Amino acid sequence: MTSNNLFAEEFFSFLTGKASTAMSRRLQRNLKESCLTITSEQWSLLYYLWNEEGLTQQELANLTFRDKPSISRLINNLEKLKLVIRVNDKGDRRTNLIYLTKEGRKIKMDCMAQASRTIAEALDNVDRDKLKDAQHILETVYQNLK
Repeated sequence: MTSNNLFAEEFFSFLTGKASTAMSRRLQRNLKESCLTITSEQWSLLYYLWNEEGLTQQELANLTFRDKPSISRLINNLEKLKLVIRVNDKGDRRTNLIYLTKEGRKIKMDCMAQASRTIAEALDNVDRDKLKDAQHILETVYQNLK
């Protein structure tokens, strides 16, 4: 195999998000094992709401790199689980602000524990200096493309 082919295969692996997909799947499994009934996608929305409530659906879409229909679906499902509520923005009736319910706030510690567990599992045997290099490279790639 030529070095160009090897590079192309590695680049394709990067593009398909193998590591990201594996992390998402492991988080999903860890949440389920802990009897938490949310998906890893839902966790990503809750994460931002645990940091700041009252975000708009558009802000959540921007933060999580998802489109509007995906955000609407995720919020609908979180509402069914009684973890979030939509509130009309008094300044702009066309906009919904998303807030956590009491139950949504209550599961934060358990969910964050599973996220920490997932990260620890993912980074097992990873050299910290190489991790910093990888973070720098990925940030550069992101900055180049945004």
